[in-house]
Amino acid sequence: MNKKAFYLWPLRQSYTILADQELAVMMKAGDEAAFNEIYKRYWERLYVVAKHRTGDTYETEEIVQDIFCNLWRKRHSFELTKGFQNYFAVAVKFEVINRMARKNRENRLKKEVSLLSPLADESTSDQLDFNELQSQLALTIKVLPEKCLLVFKLKHEEGYSQKQIAEELNIAEKTVEAHLSKARKTIRIRFGYLAEIAKSVLFF
Repeated sequence: MNKKAFYLWPLRQSYTILADQELAVMMKAGDEAAFNEIYKRYWERLYVVAKHRTGDTYETEEIVQDIFCNLWRKRHSFELTKGFQNYFAVAVKFEVINRMARKNRENRLKKEVSLLSPLADESTSDQLDFNELQSQLALTIKVLPEKCLLVFKLKHEEGYSQKQIAEELNIAEKTVEAHLSKARKTIRIRFGYLAEIAKSVLFF
């Protein structure tokens, strides 16, 4: 061990005794060692929860990796409120639901496109318009606030009732209703009279 490594060793070791809030502040400042400590501290817990929900090893690894990649990517604007255990519990739930919803939407879209394919043969422009609308709607929904997006997907893509969503996310039904109202308003503002068509395109 060289002299520099020898002097840095106690400093590196000290990360293991830091609280979540301290690690979050250091990570926000770009400290990779703090991020690595968060990763080591919580990776296994996330993996167990995600694996329980998906049952698939490969997808579980992808989910956990994506969560940590997203955390590092948004580190400069990241604010920890209730500790990483709470943050990751919500993050893994959101990621699993998001993937399930995406798969369901893709499967439904394939069925819808297959039904429209005869029309597409007659009018390619109609099919292109359909694809463009679907793409724009997906982008509009994707940029909803995180909790609003999660509530929207649970309601319109997973078929949860408002009561089930409230229980799943541990929030009041009034809060669920407010998130759904905000999502619908965003779509109406963005697409106007096409909002009704949007419902059939994205199946909500």
